[in-house]
Amino acid sequence: MSLILASASPRRKELLKMFTTDFTVVVSEVEEVLDETMTPQEYVADLAKQKAQAVAKLHPAETVIGCDTIVVFQNQVLEKPKNRVEAKQMLQAMSDDVHEVLTAVTIIKNGAISSTLETAKVYFYPLTDSLIESYLDQEDYQDKAGAYGIQSYAALFVEKIEGDYYTIMGFPLAKVYRMLHALEEAV
Repeated sequence: MSLILASASPRRKELLKMFTTDFTVVVSEVEEVLDETMTPQEYVADLAKQKAQAVAKLHPAETVIGCDTIVVFQNQVLEKPKNRVEAKQMLQAMSDDVHEVLTAVTIIKNGAISSTLETAKVYFYPLTDSLIESYLDQEDYQDKAGAYGIQSYAALFVEKIEGDYYTIMGFPLAKVYRMLHALEEAV
């Protein structure tokens, strides 16, 4: 099975390699603009589908995986921070509280579409300013929804999670594996 990952995320690429090396990366040109008329669930699912469709249109004979991940805190979508100040504000807001990470995946193979929306809850400990500043100094917040990556230094923020850890990383690995095999059998 030849795959295309429609994502520039190094984490998704690393995770996909856990069960196959037979894939290429083709980044979609889909612009991520928050649509306030959609629920967070609709928004993230729509982006994953748009990304998969844009790349599948260019490579119709390939199996394409499109993904998107957002952080939702108090019913607000926390996208990738524009700068360090915005990242600090996000982390301070989520301190000693719970938020959700939503990852949507759409897979297209020979016109067949399979989609999923996975949700995980993340509980943060109270975060001190010095802990936040140390994290921000590493610049790991850049290009990450909600201003953090759970797989790095930000693991120190996490009291507990409910749901799939890999959903929080942006690629629900076991679910994607099963989706791919179900599509393979169906098509």
